Amino acid sequence: MRRTLLACTTAVALLLAYPALGQNPGKSKKPTKKSKKLASTDTDASVAPDKVLYDRSMKDIKKGRQEIGRLTLQTLINTYPDSEFLADAKLAIADSYYKEGGSANLTQAIAAYKDFGVFFPFSPKAPYAQMQVAMTHYKQMEKPDRDRTEARAAEEEFQTFLLKYPNDPLVPPTVQHLREVQELLAEGEFRIGYYYYVKGDRRASAGRLLSVTKRYPLYSKSDRALWMLGDIFEKSEKKEIAATYLGRIVRDYPLSPLAGDAKNKLVAFGVPVPQPDPKALAWMQAEQNAARPKPGMMSKPLSIVKTGPGKEMIVAARNGPPQMQPDTDSTSLGEVLTGGGGQARIAGAGGSSPVGNTAVIEVATPGSGAAGGSTVEAPATDGQPATTDSDPNAAAPPTAAASDPNTPAAVTTPAEDATQPAATDKGKESTSKKKKGIKKIIPW
Repeated sequence: MRRTLLACTTAVALLLAYPALGQNPGKSKKPTKKSKKLASTDTDASVAPDKVLYDRSMKDIKKGRQEIGRLTLQTLINTYPDSEFLADAKLAIADSYYKEGGSANLTQAIAAYKDFGVFFPFSPKAPYAQMQVAMTHYKQMEKPDRDRTEARAAEEEFQTFLLKYPNDPLVPPTVQHLREVQELLAEGEFRIGYYYYVKGDRRASAGRLLSVTKRYPLYSKSDRALWMLGDIFEKSEKKEIAATYLGRIVRDYPLSPLAGDAKNKLVAFGVPVPQPDPKALAWMQAEQNAARPKPGMMSKPLSIVKTGPGKEMIVAARNGPPQMQPDTDSTSLGEVLTGGGGQARIAGAGGSSPVGNTAVIEVATPGSGAAGGSTVEAPATDGQPATTDSDPNAAAPPTAAASDPNTPAAVTTPAEDATQPAATDKGKESTSKKKKGIKKIIPW
């Protein structure tokens, strides 16, 4: 009994002397807000102040307090202009605008990323800043039948990135994004050309479809555009030019469902059928086997209210070099006669396929002949047609009457033809018909 009482007394004395021994080691005391603040203050005192501001701003941005984080970063930039975190602070401000989204914030993000590229052109993060400029425009793209300003700006910025940083690790995703942007732009041009094609306006339709086949050989409907161009020139009784576009379907798109019909038309025209290009065949096989994202169940219903592109991102090419040349918004006569850049997909962006066809074109020269024009056979060799002078003061091609030395030739200039009175009924034609010039090359 005495031993038990002595043990209890000793235990009570120990607990009173050392209260920490009575606490459960598994349940530690939780730190209060005051203790946390004191601990953070002690830590900040031992770290550089610019580092403290940078870490604090990153924590605010991570938690969604974008405005507070940007203010802290701006304080860092203004207070410590020589800080080692200056470049990271500027880039973080741009990223904050980009993540927050919205039209106004994305505009601020573009300006901030471009400022970073100006002030830190040799920084390892300069390629990322240029990529983000393009992605900001990419994020704002609309459907192909809407305004394509952002899509054109994205195409230009992606091309700038690939030209400035061809060996950067971000090149593969950039190339794919550029293919998707060009698919969207080509789809917009194709829809306009198709509208005019169905309406029966051949000139307007050909103007749109020529730009599609010239600039975007990776476009998923390039074969259809070439078929429509062949049909337009066939109906205009220019089978030589139509055969050029139909031949491109057989050569550059051998797996197209229109390749068989194009071969039959070439045989009917009496034109040699070209052989399929092995590189084009390999490209089309790779496209058929490429992995593509599948649309979800709600993609079609939501497409009614969705403003951005949808199907274009799925059907865009996954292989081949994209177009790297800027859009000139002009189509030369040589490109009309030879079919434009058909081998850009194979030989590289901006290439043209060598075609050796001979096309009969009608060149209208003021004052030559009763109808104001003469027919000249212009051979197109190595993709370049014969030169035609559209100057109204240039000499007209020799005719049968002019080749006879005994036959007097009357030479008149456009000015004389407009001022002198007409002597015959043929001379009473309106001068507007005589001033068409090179417009008569396209027959409609």
